[in-house]
Amino acid sequence: MITVRLQYFSQLRDLKGPEKLRLASGATVMRLLEELYGSVQGLKEWDKCLLVAVGTEYVAREHVLEPDDVVSLMPPVQGG
Repeated sequence: MITVRLQYFSQLRDLKGPEKLRLASGATVMRLLEELYGSVQGLKEWDKCLLVAVGTEYVAREHVLEPDDVVSLMPPVQGG
């Protein structure tokens, strides 16, 4: 088992997701999202546009998570 820390940005903070999550070793970002979609009401609605970073790098959903990774979930970036 591994534990990852989660950060939520912008409107996603209002969803009140967990700050930490335990997953099986070898879990991917997609597996993490599946867990969160089942427990955080409203998060799945963001699925098609959700940006995910591990540390300071954006990652694909196939990215394998490591113990103590910090995963950031962000809505699309808007500029102006």
